[in-house]
Amino acid sequence: MPVMTNDASESTPAAVRAGDIVAAVKDDPEQRLHLAARFYDQRIGGHSIRPYRRAEIAFMRWQVRCGVLRATGGSPWWRAVNAGLLRDAAEAGLLFDGAPGEASSPSVRLWLAFLRAPAPERWYRAHNSSIVDGYLRHRDLVAGEGPLERFFMDVALLRVLYAHCLLARPRLALGRLAPLGGLLGDPRRRGADLFLSLKDVLPDTYPLAKVGIDKVLADENYLSRIMDYGIIVPRIGRLYRYAAEDLGVPAVAGLCNGEFPVYAWPYEQRHVWRTDRSPVAIALARALVGPPPGD
Repeated sequence: MPVMTNDASESTPAAVRAGDIVAAVKDDPEQRLHLAARFYDQRIGGHSIRPYRRAEIAFMRWQVRCGVLRATGGSPWWRAVNAGLLRDAAEAGLLFDGAPGEASSPSVRLWLAFLRAPAPERWYRAHNSSIVDGYLRHRDLVAGEGPLERFFMDVALLRVLYAHCLLARPRLALGRLAPLGGLLGDPRRRGADLFLSLKDVLPDTYPLAKVGIDKVLADENYLSRIMDYGIIVPRIGRLYRYAAEDLGVPAVAGLCNGEFPVYAWPYEQRHVWRTDRSPVAIALARALVGPPPGD
């Protein structure tokens, strides 16, 4: 029996049914969460794919907890991006279970490829394709968000692109520590939570308190600062270019200006991607992993 079901006729195309399923829960954050989790109740070849849901569900719990998915007082941008992810997965689940129709987007095709042959890299490609599509499709909603909310949009995108790179291009992500990429990047394992759940990166309230970006950066967890500025930041430009090539979406490369993410955060305030805090530890981290390939 298909996991993704509703009252629509079985002759209705999967894309239409998926849209109806997501529309039915659009104003109920908890039901959105349950819909996302049910996708992973599928069993493929007798094997469970539930382990793949850990980071996605952890992130959605943050979305529910901080209120961005609320119908009233929530974030139109977060709601729209999340709805796209839910719809893509729901449509793929229906198609996999035999619903009529063809995949309505490249993201749905990637989710369907994951269901047909589950593997960590296929999961990343499907998940990040849906996320990137949401980012690009709903960029017009960014203007309605506060400055700090915009900053964290870029942080969240950078983290999911980096997590994929850990697995797919470990030399790019970790340099000399590349052998650790498979362990840290596998979405089924706890190590990936560090990059994908973002529970220690994003605040738990929405909208964010009116504090300056400098205070937010000063309050960053010490280990996160070392990881961000010591390992990830020197690779930003290459991460975006790799994601654009891997996902087949050239526009992704344009979300980074040189070495600075610019999806929602202005290039003129690019100083946030540099820091003079913890200089010794950051220098040691950079020396340990080495420069990005090609440098």
